[in-house]
Amino acid sequence: MPASQPPQSQPYDVVVLGAGPGGYSAAIRAAQLGKSAAVVERDKVGGVCLNWGCIPTKALIRNAEVLGLVRRAGEFGIKVGGIEADFGAAVDRSRRVAGKLAKGVEYLLKKNKVTLIPGSGRFLGPRDIAVVGADGAQTAVLRAQHVIIATGSHAKSLPGVEVDGRRVITSTEAMLLRELPESMIILGGGAVGVEFAYVFSMYGVQVTIVEMLPHILPGVDEEISTGLERSFAKRKIVLRSGWKVEGATVEAAAARVRVSKAGQMDELRADVVLMAVGRGGNTEGLGLEAAGVAVERGVIAVDGFCRASVPHIYAVGDVNGPPLLAHAAAAEGVLAAEHLAGTSPRPRDPARAPSCVYCQPQVASLGLTEAQAAAEGRAVKIGRYPFMANGRAQAEGDYEGLVKLIADAASGALLGAHILGHSAAELINEINGFSTLEAPVARLGHTIHAHPTYAESLMEAALSITGEAINI
Repeated sequence: MPASQPPQSQPYDVVVLGAGPGGYSAAIRAAQLGKSAAVVERDKVGGVCLNWGCIPTKALIRNAEVLGLVRRAGEFGIKVGGIEADFGAAVDRSRRVAGKLAKGVEYLLKKNKVTLIPGSGRFLGPRDIAVVGADGAQTAVLRAQHVIIATGSHAKSLPGVEVDGRRVITSTEAMLLRELPESMIILGGGAVGVEFAYVFSMYGVQVTIVEMLPHILPGVDEEISTGLERSFAKRKIVLRSGWKVEGATVEAAAARVRVSKAGQMDELRADVVLMAVGRGGNTEGLGLEAAGVAVERGVIAVDGFCRASVPHIYAVGDVNGPPLLAHAAAAEGVLAAEHLAGTSPRPRDPARAPSCVYCQPQVASLGLTEAQAAAEGRAVKIGRYPFMANGRAQAEGDYEGLVKLIADAASGALLGAHILGHSAAELINEINGFSTLEAPVARLGHTIHAHPTYAESLMEAALSITGEAINI
C-alpha cells in the first residue's frame, strides 16, 4: 500500500480509521474543506465493499447474467452451442475490477493530499491514535483534532456452525472458489445470501437457502419478496423459509446442517455451506474505552450528524449500525466531514438510503413497506405497474416483476417505493430524487419519460395511484 509515513505524534485536523467508502469519502471531503487529513488502513483501500463485497460480487453477478443471456440466445434467433462456463475466469475478472478501482481510490486520496498510513488505529486517549503494524509493533502516534471511525463490519456466524473456510465458508471464500461444488446450502436469505444463490445457481450449483424468517429478504415489502421467491423457484433454487439452523457437522466430502421448524427436525446435506447471516460492526481492538466512546448493542452510538458520545469523534458506516450500505456509509462520511468543518449540513436520514439486491430480477426498496405503513396507522394509496406491460422490458425479454409505490392518502407524499425487475437498482434512484425533494408522487406521474424505457413504469405506477395510468 503506497503511504507517506508521518513522524511520531504528527498532528492532523482529521484522522480517519478505515479507508472503505465511508472512510475515504470522509477524508477526501475533509481535505476539500481545507482540513489536514490522514487515513489509517490495515488492508486495502476501498474496504470490504470494493475488495470483497459490492464490487467483486457485482462483477460475478454480471458474469452470471451474461451466461444466462447466452443460454437464452435462441429466443433472439441466435444459435449457440457448446457453452462452457469457467467460474475461475469469472473470479479472475472480478479481482481485476476490484483491483482497478482500489488503485483509483489510492489516486483520489493522493490527489486530495490525504495521508494514507498502513496499519490499525487504536485510541490511546480521546485525541491520540496509536498506529500498529501487522506485526503488532507500534509505528506512530497521531494527534487528532477530530477522529472519524469508519472501520466497517465483519461477517457474523451462527452458534453450532463453525466456519472452516473449506466446507463452511463466508462470502470471502465464495468469491475465490476456483472449482464449483455440485451443491450448496446458504444460511441466510438476506441480500448476500440471495445474490450468491443467483450466481451459483446460474453456474449449475444446486442451491438451498435456509432462512429463519417467513420470507427471504426480510424487511423487504412482502409482495416483492414473494415475487422473487417465485422467480427463484423457477430456477430450481430450494427455499427453506421459517427454518432455524440448529447446528452443522463437517464430513470429509460434505457438510450436514440440522434445521428445525415448529418442532419438526430435518437434516440437509451439501458439498459446501455458505454463511450469510448478516454482519456486525468492527468495534473490537479500537481502544474505544480509552476515548470514552459508547458502544450500544455492538455498534457505536451516534447522533444525527454521526457524532459519537465524545463530540469530536464521529462514526460512519457499518460501525454505527444499520442500514449497512456502502452508499449510506459514503454519505455519512461526507456528512461527518462537513459537520466537523462547520458547514451546517442536514442531519442524516437512513430512510433515504435505498436498499438494492443485484440478483436477477433485481430488488430495490426505499422507505416504508405496505406492512410498516399499516403498523403506523397510515391511510395509504398504492400504485402498481407490472414490467409485463412495459414496452422496453418486452423488447429486451426481461419483464419479470413490478413497480409498487406507496403514497399517503391525504397528502400524496411518497412513503415507500419497491421494485422487482431487471433495472430496479437504477430505477430507484429517480424515485429517491423525488423523495429527497419532498415532491408529491403525482409529480412523478406527470413527468414525461422517454419511450421506450424501463423508467416509464415509475410514471405509470405513480399515475395508477389516482387511476390515471394509460398503459394498464
